[in-house]
Amino acid sequence: MMIKTFLSTTGKGISRAACGLNGSWFVEQTLENQEVTCLAADPFRPGAVYAGTRASGIFTSLDGGQSWTPTGLAGQVIKAITASPLIPGMLFAGTKPACLFRSLDYGLHWEELSSFRGIFSRHFWFSPAEPPFSAYIQEIALSPTDPAMILAGIEAGAVVRSVDGGKTWQDHRPGALRDCHSIKFHASNGNWAYEGGGSGGGVAISQDGGNTWKQPKTGLDRHYGWACAADPQDPAICYVSISPSPSKAHSDGNSQAYIFRSTGNGRWEKLGGGLPQPLSHMPYALLTHLSEPGCVFAGMSNGDVWSSRDRGETWEQLPINLQSIHRHMIMI
Repeated sequence: MMIKTFLSTTGKGISRAACGLNGSWFVEQTLENQEVTCLAADPFRPGAVYAGTRASGIFTSLDGGQSWTPTGLAGQVIKAITASPLIPGMLFAGTKPACLFRSLDYGLHWEELSSFRGIFSRHFWFSPAEPPFSAYIQEIALSPTDPAMILAGIEAGAVVRSVDGGKTWQDHRPGALRDCHSIKFHASNGNWAYEGGGSGGGVAISQDGGNTWKQPKTGLDRHYGWACAADPQDPAICYVSISPSPSKAHSDGNSQAYIFRSTGNGRWEKLGGGLPQPLSHMPYALLTHLSEPGCVFAGMSNGDVWSSRDRGETWEQLPINLQSIHRHMIMI
């Protein structure tokens, strides 16, 4: 297994778990004086990680999350951050209220993409998740094949799309979930995109680059979705975590959630194979990686991390606890 470091937001900073050469894990807390809201790894700089905060803008680490330096947007409430998989140095950050910023130099300088403010449906966006109840960009997804393709998921109100690098925007995409919790492109196939959310059936899938979406529901017995992921080799194999309701999902030890898998046949199946049934703690993170074909990792709200090496057939709990996952986890 090549994955050696996990980082999670805890609500009070970052929890970092690193695996040493002897196979033993070490867990530490970093950036403890900041309310960290989101994380992103840089595909072009090994060990480079970005963290968005509620009050102090964005921080950058060049040593895998051990030490951090402020790198812009101070005073902004950062809710989403991502790095381009195609253009070195290009970063996007989403804020509350819902605005979008871009950097072309690894976060040294930022510019607002003011066109985002012109999306018509933003007049109806509203988030009941936290006061003040203005909507925000929950997640930003960048195409692995088209550098001009951007998806932004709003909590709550829309999934919007740009095909020209953010110069113009298409409003809410047909079939997508308006209460977006996570949105991702496939790691290498730019046609496939995935969304987990709290509206509709809890999960939506696009096969045309995020232009249109479908909500396959066969096999689902709950509808409050959160995390989504896809197999790095086969885009038809995808995963989603779903709870019966927001009150269950965000409860302390009673999420009644399952991880579901679809293999492209239009049906979802519950995954067991060692996982608690149902899961007491919400899987806020589902991760796959090109370097780990067939592997999927699940990060639970209580900080536990589970892994599967056979596309979710069997699972084992890693010997680490990240304190909590609230609500982001990445691996580098």
